Amino acid sequence: MLPFLVIILPVLLPLRAQQLLQGSCTFEGSTCGYSSDPAHLKWSLNTEGHYITVDSTKEVTEKRAVLISPILEFLDWSCVRIVYQISGSGTLQMYIRPEGESFDYRLWSSQDTSDSWLIATVDLRNTLNQYKIIFEGTPGEDLSHSVAIFEIRIVQGYCIECNFEEHHICGYTNVWNPNVNWYVGGYISRDPLSSLLDDHTMSNQRGHYMYVDSIYVKNFQEVAQLASPMTMFPIAGCLSFYYHRNQGKGNIFSVFTRDVFGHYEEIWRPEKQETSTWNRVKVDIKTHHPLQVVFEVAFSSAKGGSIAVDDISFSADFCNTETEPFFDPSIANCDFEEDFCRYYQESSEGSMWRRVSINPNVYRIGDHTKGSGSFLLANTRYSSRPGYVARLYGPFLQENVKYCLKFFYALYGFIKTENTLIVYIYDENSVALEKVWNVPESSRGSWIRVEISFHKPMPTKVVFVSICRNFWDCGLVALDDISVTHGDCHITAGIHHSPAGECNFDKNECEYTQDEKDKGQWIRKRGQTPTSYTGPKGDHTTGVGYYMYIEASHMFTGHNARLLSSNLRGFLHQQCLTFFYSMYGSGTGMLSVYLKKNEDKREILLWRRRGEQSISWLKGSVEYECEQNHQIVFEAIRGISIRSDIAIDDIVMKKGPCKELKETSFDHSGFSENFNVIDY
Repeated sequence: MLPFLVIILPVLLPLRAQQLLQGSCTFEGSTCGYSSDPAHLKWSLNTEGHYITVDSTKEVTEKRAVLISPILEFLDWSCVRIVYQISGSGTLQMYIRPEGESFDYRLWSSQDTSDSWLIATVDLRNTLNQYKIIFEGTPGEDLSHSVAIFEIRIVQGYCIECNFEEHHICGYTNVWNPNVNWYVGGYISRDPLSSLLDDHTMSNQRGHYMYVDSIYVKNFQEVAQLASPMTMFPIAGCLSFYYHRNQGKGNIFSVFTRDVFGHYEEIWRPEKQETSTWNRVKVDIKTHHPLQVVFEVAFSSAKGGSIAVDDISFSADFCNTETEPFFDPSIANCDFEEDFCRYYQESSEGSMWRRVSINPNVYRIGDHTKGSGSFLLANTRYSSRPGYVARLYGPFLQENVKYCLKFFYALYGFIKTENTLIVYIYDENSVALEKVWNVPESSRGSWIRVEISFHKPMPTKVVFVSICRNFWDCGLVALDDISVTHGDCHITAGIHHSPAGECNFDKNECEYTQDEKDKGQWIRKRGQTPTSYTGPKGDHTTGVGYYMYIEASHMFTGHNARLLSSNLRGFLHQQCLTFFYSMYGSGTGMLSVYLKKNEDKREILLWRRRGEQSISWLKGSVEYECEQNHQIVFEAIRGISIRSDIAIDDIVMKKGPCKELKETSFDHSGFSENFNVIDY
């Protein structure tokens, strides 16, 4: 991809600026209500340079500076534009801190260093809740390194909107081409020989717009691109803009959307020759992932004319009443806890897929959803026969939409895995269009996640197929937690990063730390633990990711290991903590969860399990309230033998109450009269 060139016009002042919202600041003599968190480095206001900065220092161990906005509340979408500079090395990050919650959500971060200022744009969704914006600056190690913020500008609307009257042109960028480029037109820069009209926004020569012309075209099909900032969230609605086109036959003008992988989709191009005035365009955008809007002009010669664009706006309401509303693909979601949802089997083919449940036991893993629920099972000894085919049909999905299908599967006892589980896409006439996935040679006895993206021009449905050609080769294939969403599986539908306290351990330990006083240690692990007949076979998140566990063979009976979360702020409501735990092994000890208040040496027991529980990952959940700053502590105690590995994964914190209160009891032993019951 060609590098981006930020177009700026530093000598011009805004002529018709958008109304600034609370939280905006130019740091000209004051911080506009922004304050430094006293627990970290201090942001310093430079009154001469009109910016706020944090410099590297060797005198303190703290390396971060946290800048906190006043309380904000925006009922409509808004856009934050940040003018900043990172000198030497360092990072600048932006968080949202919802009122009453104990953690922050990261929206944006940058490590881009520059000798001049840079522009970043961040969309803020509309919400009824109050919140604060947090900027965290971390300068590099060298004393000359610093992080500075020159301006914070918050305006109503989406970040892709622009009338080009601001000196930073709303963060729009020109994809550099040595011969043709987009420039700021109008006012001082106006070419007296230009045939372009007056600016559309102000209807005179003092306004601004973006334009590109063919004067310096040297090659056939020279292309100029003007790209909006990347949205932070999926958006859907009406894109509107004005354009003026001169000598339209000598150029090709198109508008595209572009995703984070650089994939283009054309959404508009002129259908006929336009008049000599500004022309308004309204086009619907229906995407399910972050995107850029790209205005592209291709010239065939130096006489290709010119194109100007102005007053780009966006509305969440579609332009055309006939535009189809969004189809909700969640109709194809199912965890099989209550029934088959909208999945079905043809009566002529028999009920080869069965909905089963397994009570927590040490012989066979339970469902993926919570370890003690229900899932689908095919190829059971009770129904399988040589040469049979088991098909599970999903509901119909709308045409011309890209979907992301996710599900979990597990295999048991297969001699051959070929055709054990296949995923097809069928059309509305039940004709197979494509085989999109076939089970690979994979580990037995653990849940594995699969992600498949597909896009068809006709209504489709997902069909899961299991084939058993030889009775003695057949084992069991399990299916659980099917979900279908819009978009590509590889594109994150949102920029929110996991808040403090949440972790699936796939990338690192997040912000969890070890208690150095312990005799044991939590270990980040992938795959099966070294000791036989204890520990999980894979992680809970994907089956092939990472989890945290204690290795009992490295500890003595009674030794403990404590894993502490980062500091969490107090809140005035119930909080729900959920996680998955593995306690499999004949000598398993004890797993406890504590609440540790910063100003109190006592710790409050929130949850506990003793002894062997199940070969499955089980879901734990607990509600708690705490108005003080605090930490969550996971403590594992080694049992009587080396078969005492204990593991945790997929920690999530959110506002309460928890849905499954029955799992919040403080003490439970897995050994009961029904411990090894298998309900199929």
